[in-house]
Amino acid sequence: MISRGRTGNTKFVKQMNREGILYQLRKEPRLSRAELAARTRLSRPCVSSLVEEMIQEGLIQEVGTGVSKGGRKPILLEYNVQAYAVVGAVFEGSELEMAVADMKGELLAQEHTRLTQPVDGESALRALETTLARLLAASGVDRGRVTGIGVGLPGITQRRSGTVSYAPSTGWMDLPVGKEIEERLGLPVVLDNDVNMMTLGEFFGGAGAGVSSLVYMYVGTGIGAGIIIDKQLYRGSKEAAGEIGYMRIGEAPGRRKEEFGVFEKNFSVPGIQHKAKLLGLTVDPGISVLEQLLALEAGGSGKAGALLDEVYRSWASGIANTVSVLDPEMLILSGEMVHLDENGLSRIRELLSEWVPVLPEIRQAALRERAGMLGAVHSVLEAYPSAIPGSMS
Repeated sequence: MISRGRTGNTKFVKQMNREGILYQLRKEPRLSRAELAARTRLSRPCVSSLVEEMIQEGLIQEVGTGVSKGGRKPILLEYNVQAYAVVGAVFEGSELEMAVADMKGELLAQEHTRLTQPVDGESALRALETTLARLLAASGVDRGRVTGIGVGLPGITQRRSGTVSYAPSTGWMDLPVGKEIEERLGLPVVLDNDVNMMTLGEFFGGAGAGVSSLVYMYVGTGIGAGIIIDKQLYRGSKEAAGEIGYMRIGEAPGRRKEEFGVFEKNFSVPGIQHKAKLLGLTVDPGISVLEQLLALEAGGSGKAGALLDEVYRSWASGIANTVSVLDPEMLILSGEMVHLDENGLSRIRELLSEWVPVLPEIRQAALRERAGMLGAVHSVLEAYPSAIPGSMS
């Protein structure tokens, strides 16, 4: 976050000063030019020049007058959240969640798309193109008003270079996916890991709002975690932090580099479905596997009960390994884990109490499938807070 501006004549410093002004207007709407100068510690002529520029661009608008302190009544300014729009998109397995939002992060239109199996890089890119066209039509937002798109992808993403270095589910290995998306959509792209995007969504507007440190654990096609430390997303030296799916939990036969990790191969949704089938249990891949196992257990299936206990112990092992190192304020359970009933949650808490000395507050995700979209939207707003379409190089 930027709380004050800086003086100078370079393009970079000018951009910082613009962002400082917009930050103040987002924090407290309806400020005068004089109040902005005092809060940003910029000169009044500098503030006036930048404000006039952003009024012309549509980023700021005049909204009446304030109370006079002896002279003319000051003209009040407001950040125009409707001037432009941003797009957020997150892939998880064969699912795509995508939304268009205003510059405040409020969703204007959203869509869920199920991709045709098997999913590969090309089919994922085509889904982005077609879904974006439908969303813009539904929201009434012209493509020329879109400042950028945030895209969450499974695997290890290099945010700065826009490269996906390791993604078994799509086949993207050391590919410049960000550049490809920019060329296909004609929009600046902020690329990140899908679970990181979900973590940001819950942190900004879900179960994690207001906390300083948290771990967000997601179980879906794979298993991953997002880590917030001192209100900042922690990515690691090579942006691979949170790849807990590679923990050695469960059966660990030899694996090829392009395969999923041991933990996620055993106890992701497909891993649990595979174990259920080996036990002779019938499960529908289109419905929550956890809910189906709970129903089978309630109907008297000892095999379902035994598998559930194995899943709880294994998930708790992954949690224990993670929280014992990071000691977060909160742990958020998401993906398939939102279907845990009270008995399942109690069992996991009971195991953790035996295994780790200090437990964080444990909550289930509040936003569910909306978390990733909101996180992707906020990633664009943070990357380009004062930009207008076509101004970013």
